[in-house]
Amino acid sequence: MYSLQELMQSSGVRLYQEAKGLIPGGTQLLSKRPEMFAPDVWPAYFRRAKGCRIWDLDGREFIDMSIMAVGACILGYADDEVDDAVCSAIRKGVNSSLNCPEEVELARVLMELHPWFGMARFCRSGGEAMALAVRIARAHSKRDLVLFSGYHGWTDWYLAANLSDEKGLDGQLMPGLEPNGVPRGLAGTALPFDANSIESLRDKVRGREKEIGAIVIEPARGEDAPAGYLRSLRELASEINAVLIFDEITSGFRVCAGGIHRKYNVQPDIAVFAKSMANGYAMAAILGTEKVMQAAQTTFISSTNWTDRVGPVAALATVKKYLRESVETHITHAGDLVKNVWRRNANSSGLDISVTGLPTLAAFSFKSAYAAKLNTQFTIEMMKEGFLAFRQFKPALAHSSAELQAYDHAVSRVLSTLALDPECKDLSTPTHHSGFQRLTKE
Repeated sequence: MYSLQELMQSSGVRLYQEAKGLIPGGTQLLSKRPEMFAPDVWPAYFRRAKGCRIWDLDGREFIDMSIMAVGACILGYADDEVDDAVCSAIRKGVNSSLNCPEEVELARVLMELHPWFGMARFCRSGGEAMALAVRIARAHSKRDLVLFSGYHGWTDWYLAANLSDEKGLDGQLMPGLEPNGVPRGLAGTALPFDANSIESLRDKVRGREKEIGAIVIEPARGEDAPAGYLRSLRELASEINAVLIFDEITSGFRVCAGGIHRKYNVQPDIAVFAKSMANGYAMAAILGTEKVMQAAQTTFISSTNWTDRVGPVAALATVKKYLRESVETHITHAGDLVKNVWRRNANSSGLDISVTGLPTLAAFSFKSAYAAKLNTQFTIEMMKEGFLAFRQFKPALAHSSAELQAYDHAVSRVLSTLALDPECKDLSTPTHHSGFQRLTKE
């Protein structure tokens, strides 16, 4: 459908080259850097997005079978129901000297989904929501030490793990993060432990029970949590009087309405949501027990932009449609189909891959010494076919059977092409980045 030459000469590619000289890192989000997909080819910018389709700056149309706004647009791009609610709210005024009533309604709706919680605070992004949750936990426990597993954002409390050990975060999904700018005095205040290993956590806890203010985890991300792990974690946190925080920024609304911990029937003291809860609009929520959340009033947590009405209105409309349309059923089915597409077509082409992840957070990897090249070539060849595709897939309600079938046919053709050159000797672009890398020379 599109040639490599026209993709490499697109307006988006040229604009991104300019952006790297104007914006440190080129963009505001590491996960949206073109280098993460296919350097010098990925279109970088969009003119329009609707459903599961994106139009680049030159008007080329792609079906998005990749990350769907890093998992934020769970209904699909520019959902009419959500956008209509937001536009109506905008016409009534986004902000004023008084508060918007929608934040109270949203708190009520989220409590109905999670009746073990008693209070909520709202902000507008996942990273700041996690910083807020950790602040509340420390204020409540009156202890500084945080034990964590998983990826929890960019703020100081988290990056402090790399002050004591420069590789402290390497096993937490994002290797290579430098703690430059994080005060050295925070060294030792955040310690990682191995995901899904209660013994790893007990080793960290032993002898420091009265220092630990919070235990922070992603209850599930790549796969389901092992049977009994979350319950053992709950018991340990209660035993040492630490606040148990579930980071549901990625997992929330991916398996059921609200937190994935509903599926496991394990209740944390705090759960944090963002991404999917507002279908791409800036919104985040921190839910917790009344006893823990009241500690927010003993510290200073406040921001003008947390009081706008756009985020709460978008979240209310998103949750309403999610519940009515049983979105979790649709996206789970779509994710399962795509995982089978990868397995079946890889097997037919003779390529060896590993397929992992929950259906709604699916991923595959080439089992090859040339995996990075194959990933890059896969993305490029799929773009030629009219798809934004990657080794991950985050399904949305907007992914219909027609798009999924077209994707199946394209994957079949592309994997057969890759099988002809499994070492990617003909790759004419740099390989994708697999983590944080500087984009400019010293």
